[in-house]
Amino acid sequence: MTDLTSYPVRLAGNIAGLLDTLNEHLIQATPQEAAQILATVLDGEDGVLGRMTGLMATGSRFAKNLSMCDLLPPEVWLALGRAVNQLHDIGLDIDEHTNTISALATPPPRADTPPPRPAVSGTPAGRRR
Repeated sequence: MTDLTSYPVRLAGNIAGLLDTLNEHLIQATPQEAAQILATVLDGEDGVLGRMTGLMATGSRFAKNLSMCDLLPPEVWLALGRAVNQLHDIGLDIDEHTNTISALATPPPRADTPPPRPAVSGTPAGRRR
C-alpha cells in the first residue's frame, strides 16, 4: 500500500527521530563532546534552537492567516506567538553562556607536548662586529 503521508510530514517525523538519537549521544558523551553538541544545538542562528524558533515563527504567521480567515481560533495563533517569544527569550538567555560552552568544547593543549623553544640564529641578537 502506498504511504499517503506528505514528504514534509515524514520529514518532521524523521527530524524528531534524529533529535532522539542526538539526545542518546548527548547522554553518553564525554564532557567535551557534550559541550560540542550543545554549542551546535544552541547556536542562535544556525543551531537547532535558532532554527526551531524560525520554524515556530513561520507556523505563527500561518496560524495568523488562518485565524483571520476564521479557519483557526485566534487562541492557536496567540499560543504559537507566545511560544516563539519564549523560544527567542530562551535563546537570548543562553546566548550569554555560549562562549563558556564553546570553551569547554575546545580541546585543551596536550600535556605531553613540550613548550616551544626560541629560535636560535647564527649570531646573537644585538651583537655587531
